[in-house]
Amino acid sequence: MSASRFILMIVKSKFHFSLISLLSLLTLLLSCTQQEPAPPRAFEEEVFYHILPRSFYDSDGDREGDFHGLIEKLDYLQELGVTAVLMLPIYDSDYYHNYFANDFEAVDPEYGGKEGYFELLEALHQRGMKLFMDMEIHYVTERHPWYTDSYGNPHSPYSKYIIYNGPGNTEPESIIFGLTALQSYDGDVIKICTIDLGNPQVRDYLYGLFRYWVDPNGDGDFRDGIDGYRIDHIMDDLDWKGKQTNLLSDFWKPLFQQLRQQNPAMKIIGEQAEWGYGKEYFAKGDLDAVFAFPLYMAVGRFNKQDLMNKIDSTFLSTPAGKHQLVFIENHDTDRFASVVAENPGKLRVGAALNILLKGIPSIYYGQELGMKGVKQEWGPTDANDILRREAFEWYQTVDGPGMALWYRDSGPWWDLTNLRDDDGISLEEQQATPGSLWQFYRQLLTLRREHAALASGEFAFIPNEDEKVLSFLRWNDTQHIAVIVNLDENPREVTLDLAGLPQLAGKALQRDLLSGETFSGSAGFSLDGYGVRVVKAE
Repeated sequence: MSASRFILMIVKSKFHFSLISLLSLLTLLLSCTQQEPAPPRAFEEEVFYHILPRSFYDSDGDREGDFHGLIEKLDYLQELGVTAVLMLPIYDSDYYHNYFANDFEAVDPEYGGKEGYFELLEALHQRGMKLFMDMEIHYVTERHPWYTDSYGNPHSPYSKYIIYNGPGNTEPESIIFGLTALQSYDGDVIKICTIDLGNPQVRDYLYGLFRYWVDPNGDGDFRDGIDGYRIDHIMDDLDWKGKQTNLLSDFWKPLFQQLRQQNPAMKIIGEQAEWGYGKEYFAKGDLDAVFAFPLYMAVGRFNKQDLMNKIDSTFLSTPAGKHQLVFIENHDTDRFASVVAENPGKLRVGAALNILLKGIPSIYYGQELGMKGVKQEWGPTDANDILRREAFEWYQTVDGPGMALWYRDSGPWWDLTNLRDDDGISLEEQQATPGSLWQFYRQLLTLRREHAALASGEFAFIPNEDEKVLSFLRWNDTQHIAVIVNLDENPREVTLDLAGLPQLAGKALQRDLLSGETFSGSAGFSLDGYGVRVVKAE
């Protein structure tokens, strides 16, 4: 409603206002309507929160996490410092993780269907937050219409949508690792096959699918549209079989161009299938971002030279205007807390590198609590990863309203669950505990939000002679901040060599933004075991 229309309503109402009151109200309303909208965040300023919705929060008591549960917890995400939500696939699938679609167009009813999805999207956008959708479109299950109609039926209109080997459409092409079926954790064995991305009809369908989620009602208003995509298992030669090649330039890049023409703000993130640096994906596929896989692996090794090499190689592989998502765990990796044997100091170092290195942080749900989980080996079943994808721990006890325990009492994964009462690994316990891991994540994310140099600034190593201390500078035109990280359990005394950093000319490192400690301008610092300093130059 316009300010003038609102004033007119007041004037016509039964209430009486003095002239001064009306003029004051008019001035206030006009000032509000003339305010410039908040500038959009630069992509590098985002903080992603990577969620398996089924395991996050249950809003209706069926133990299945859902969209409404996520809506209820948006306050929590904003309090932590999250700006963008990245969800695993949400389309209809027989698998708990929703990879391998039965229907690309249907939204999982256990999550809340399309209605719940659009309610979630609206709730996020009202808060200035973004939503990114995970899309895996290389494969379909035997329950997908393309499969059910074409299997054993060469005359089906979908006969060429799926790659069949031999006559009669009875040997559909396997997926990665030669799999023709995959067992769900509940015991169902479901056939899966590869679709033909070179078929023009398949391409047109999939391009239309992606465009739909960008602007569902086609009105050019993107407030009801997705903000970006994560492309799962993206690669140039699908599954390294030599059957579907040049996909980055021939299939993916034209799609991304269409999506950006539709909405210039659209961002595309690729999960490079071989977990490399992503250079080929930028060059051939024109992705906006990839995942910093080699850096993720180096963080868990706590080796300074290895870390420096991986950081250098990651930056050298990233063209201007492109980005890396920096992470220390995701749904396909062991939880970082398990990797470092729950060492509190290592958990803090991992958090600092995840959030303060140049790149876009991606935090996997529960990582900020130190949740544990490692892959198991129960054969060709998706149950192997359940312990990496357990219910977010909201409470001091395992049971509580909203706990998304969809896998409870369903197999050996529950017998091995990492969820325990009173173990300190819950939001309820850590929010109330000064110095907890959650408090540290929140503090780091607050620093990143309040100091642009830590979000979108440049990066340079700060030399030092200690083989256990990593030091680097983040800076922009107005801020210069040194990050000093002890990769060792023992306290260290380190002197930074600032002589080769012209950015610091005339400045001195004076205040630790984490502890509040001030310094006299010396380049020497003491660090606790696995200590982290974030020191501002003034």
